[in-house]
Amino acid sequence: MARMKYEIVLAPEALQDLKRLKARVRAEVKDALERHLRYEPVKVSKRRIKRLRGLSHPQYRLMVGQIRVFYDITGHVVEVLAIVPKSEAASWLEEMGE
Repeated sequence: MARMKYEIVLAPEALQDLKRLKARVRAEVKDALERHLRYEPVKVSKRRIKRLRGLSHPQYRLMVGQIRVFYDITGHVVEVLAIVPKSEAASWLEEMGE
């Protein structure tokens, strides 16, 4: 049975976030987006993906080393909202979370 493939869309802010990362970290993040969000963006795990409670937006967080990727899922589209260092994740959520 073929797994369903999701479209991954980066919000303008997330694209800016990605550009700010060092090349090696950027490559890791891009690899993680492909590996974890392309086919199973809702597959929650202790180490990688967390469903954010009490928030309607963003719905999920993906951990990539010291980077946190926040995203929503609508239908078959994964919208990456932000790609932030762990140190900024809490303040980003306070500001942007709903």
